[in-house]
Amino acid sequence: MQTFGSPLTSVARKALLCGSGELGKEVVIELQRYGIEVIAVDRYANAPAMQLAHRCHVIDMLDAAELRRVIELEKPDWIIPEVEAIATPELVKLEEEGFNVIPTAKAALLTMDREGIRRLAAETLGLPTADYRFADTYEEFRTAVAQVGIPCVVKPVMSSSGHGQSTVKCAEDIDRAWQVAQEGGRAGAGRVIVEAFVNFDYEITLLTVRHKAGTTTLEPIGHHQVDGDYRESWQPQPMTPAAMEKARQIAVSITGALGGLGIFGVEMFVKGDDVIFSEVSPRPHDTGMVTMISQDLSEFALHARAILGLPVPAIRFFGPSASKAIVVEGDTDKVVFSNLEKVLEEEDVQIRLFGKPEVRGHRRFGVLLARGGSVEEALAKVERAYAKLKVETLPR
Repeated sequence: MQTFGSPLTSVARKALLCGSGELGKEVVIELQRYGIEVIAVDRYANAPAMQLAHRCHVIDMLDAAELRRVIELEKPDWIIPEVEAIATPELVKLEEEGFNVIPTAKAALLTMDREGIRRLAAETLGLPTADYRFADTYEEFRTAVAQVGIPCVVKPVMSSSGHGQSTVKCAEDIDRAWQVAQEGGRAGAGRVIVEAFVNFDYEITLLTVRHKAGTTTLEPIGHHQVDGDYRESWQPQPMTPAAMEKARQIAVSITGALGGLGIFGVEMFVKGDDVIFSEVSPRPHDTGMVTMISQDLSEFALHARAILGLPVPAIRFFGPSASKAIVVEGDTDKVVFSNLEKVLEEEDVQIRLFGKPEVRGHRRFGVLLARGGSVEEALAKVERAYAKLKVETLPR
């Protein structure tokens, strides 16, 4: 039986988040509903989750010694990785010493880079994937492109939100793709994956919850990306019964191999009745922000329940829904939003502003959410809301 005390008391249960962005912020909210004392950790100050947590630490999470120092200082009941860029080998050691890593240190290690999870899926589990090669040098990269063929997709082995990802559509794109991948990796320049371009009808994220009573998959989420960065998502994505069953089997297989409790975002390509595994995140997924309006228990609420060993008896789906990312471009620490009274005048429309402290280049600063009688209607609602939103970037 789980016990729950009050934060900042001697009987408090503590959760430490490694990564404190907008997804972590929602996890903090859900954990605090159960009286959990939350410590937020990230590489920069005033990250969204830090603005709500009971305490925070700013460290280089790729520095194993710094990561260990903070964890040993805080002695959390749960260590919750929320990004890929963490010294995961140190998490493995900490788990061996008795710390509880969510969902497991193995899952964090394998999914921190695309190589670990791709080899697990394709070579260990035998799941259908795109043809792929890995490369450490420019020469190896050129060879990998030749072997996989053009068109192909190039990504750093460790990145998030599409950073460093590009598509090689012709020979002239090869050098640029290498440069983009070297600049966009979470750990800096280094190893890349070259994937054959998959001819698919649509992409999905199948949110999959491993909880104490078993494994539950949610309604499939369709999404649109720009250079690998999510811009819109909708739920449910229409699928044939055969494709849906294959997707469920893939999701249960890969999450079962990773183990532990929590929510996983399993990304797949779908062509007719065929389903191809792409990636998996052992944490809430950005495309899953649509669940903040589409369900009674969002992906963040489900993650918290699963982590805490609480039951997930039913998940009520409210109907067709959509989300649209609010992406800001510029170089400033002064981003101002206005006209929200018009944005929210239409029924079943919501907005979340993340409170990020600055932007350099482009960055997701919020999300618009809507429900409708159909997916098309929900998407039209978020587009109308987005058109009304005013965003101003002021000089530093």
